[in-house]
Amino acid sequence: MKRALHSLSLVFAIALFTACTVEMAERQAEETAENEQPQTNVPAESDAQVIKNGDEAAVQDLITVTGTVAGGRVQRVDIDGPSPVSGIGKSEIKPGSRVSPLRAPQRPSSPQYAIANSVHPHIRLPREPLDRENYQDIETNPVKLVSDEPVSTFSIDVDTGAYANMRRFLNQGVLPPSDAVRVEELINYFSYNYDVPGNTKVPFTVKTEIATAPWNDNALLLTIGIKGYEVPDKDRPPANLVFLIDVSGSMQSNDKLPLLKNAFRLMTNRLDEDDRVAMVVYAGATGLALESTPGNEKSKILHALSQLEAGGSTNGGAGIRLAYQVAIDNFIEDGINRVVLATDGDFNVGTVSHDSLIDLIERNRDNGVELTTLGFGQGNYNDMLLEQLANKGNGNYSYIDNLNEARKVLVEELSSTLQTIAKDVKIQIEFNPNVVAEYRLIGYENRMLRREDFNNDRIDAGEIGAGHTVTALYELKLVGSDSLLIDPLRYGDSSDRHDGSKREFAFLRLRYKQPTEDKSQLIEIPVRTSELLDIDETSDDFRFAAAIAAFGQRLRGGEYLASFDYDDIRSLAKDSRGNDENGYRGEFLSLVALADSLDTKERHAAR
Repeated sequence: MKRALHSLSLVFAIALFTACTVEMAERQAEETAENEQPQTNVPAESDAQVIKNGDEAAVQDLITVTGTVAGGRVQRVDIDGPSPVSGIGKSEIKPGSRVSPLRAPQRPSSPQYAIANSVHPHIRLPREPLDRENYQDIETNPVKLVSDEPVSTFSIDVDTGAYANMRRFLNQGVLPPSDAVRVEELINYFSYNYDVPGNTKVPFTVKTEIATAPWNDNALLLTIGIKGYEVPDKDRPPANLVFLIDVSGSMQSNDKLPLLKNAFRLMTNRLDEDDRVAMVVYAGATGLALESTPGNEKSKILHALSQLEAGGSTNGGAGIRLAYQVAIDNFIEDGINRVVLATDGDFNVGTVSHDSLIDLIERNRDNGVELTTLGFGQGNYNDMLLEQLANKGNGNYSYIDNLNEARKVLVEELSSTLQTIAKDVKIQIEFNPNVVAEYRLIGYENRMLRREDFNNDRIDAGEIGAGHTVTALYELKLVGSDSLLIDPLRYGDSSDRHDGSKREFAFLRLRYKQPTEDKSQLIEIPVRTSELLDIDETSDDFRFAAAIAAFGQRLRGGEYLASFDYDDIRSLAKDSRGNDENGYRGEFLSLVALADSLDTKERHAAR
């Protein structure tokens, strides 16, 4: 009897469970049918909320939200990643962008909710912004033994993007990633008072200075300074410019497209009737937003800028191809022909690989059209791509973090940005093993060349713009120093392997080409031991460049700085500030103090 009752109970339970399951399935089917009516649950655009920078749950760049809506209620949400979600598709949420709110039927009198703020009491969006920024891996240049490798060869670099990008991180209260810090770009962000050449026959001057290294009394610091010929504004050749502007969905935030438009407005005001401007935009599709227009037709150019709106994916490869074609179609003989690419570098449709984009640039640079890249934004910023494209396009790379930086790059330094006065500039220095035991190049890690590349005119190198200054620094240890880092070989040749005078530290060579020539010219300069100075006897430029170099190394870990800290860096920079007409050196002092505070905070947090 008991067994029969137990069986009956079990049958009843199974039947009840089946009925509930069928009812739930029918309800889900009804809700799915409701959801398939596109206008039922999504309010009009006018009801949409605006997600602003600083909102607790708003993200810095892009979050892809996929969810299932039933009867106006969010059932499940997936944020930028796979999960068992299906339904209404994708919605891109960015600072300053509009998203469609969802109504909660159980609370008809309650305010509407945007996905980025609250979609469900059990669903929380991440507080921290997504970080998809891309930087090239950099391994700090090692110490080299002169007896093994007496010759150092590298390409010059006039890019400044790393400095402005570093400043952006510090102003947001975080230390920059070490790979975002390219020390040479920090140094070359500043102008130095090197002698200016009188003409373009030899388009730049070279100055060397050597003294005790500020961070190591047992080492020397050698600076190599280059100053390009300054072309007066009235003598600047006419420019054929193509603004290549990213208007994809990732460019919506205020530090991207709105800042970009204001930057180009500043640049437009410096153009005249001899210049021409075209505008190519790219997102999911690519098009000509402004045909080549004389620079004095400013209202037409500014109107085209004002019409730009962000939306869609990023087909950067198609945009670059069209921009080069427009530049070639409007080519100015003996003029400046340049594509100015402005983007966050987040290419995600079309030609997307670094190699294919670089190949595209290299194939077109021989046509006489150069490339400048301007980086904007954060979160998805692709520093690595923009720097490489500029390098291969015989151009320069800057990061625009605010309107003052836009003014510096596109107004104050317009001639440097646009006009090349020397191309494929290479530096090679041979150290005297009778005097110098070890050396280390500070920065330029991704600009190193093989020794044989120096005399090979087919090897690409960096360009110098009108008025540009370029500075390189070597740390040296002398023969007999008790602070050498590399022990001599036990079974090595103890005799001198080189015949050399002890009157020279090194012998410096530079190769460059005139902008329209394919054969390089050679400059040779000895670095004599008689030129050695005490640190207090050096120029302000020497000491300020040393302070910048120390700061960059400290941000990268400071493995060769011993106890030389932020206070020492700030003191050295303050004493060598010199003429600071635009306040850039004063700003640097503030950044050093800020980095010190942030570094101290991180060290304490790690304990």
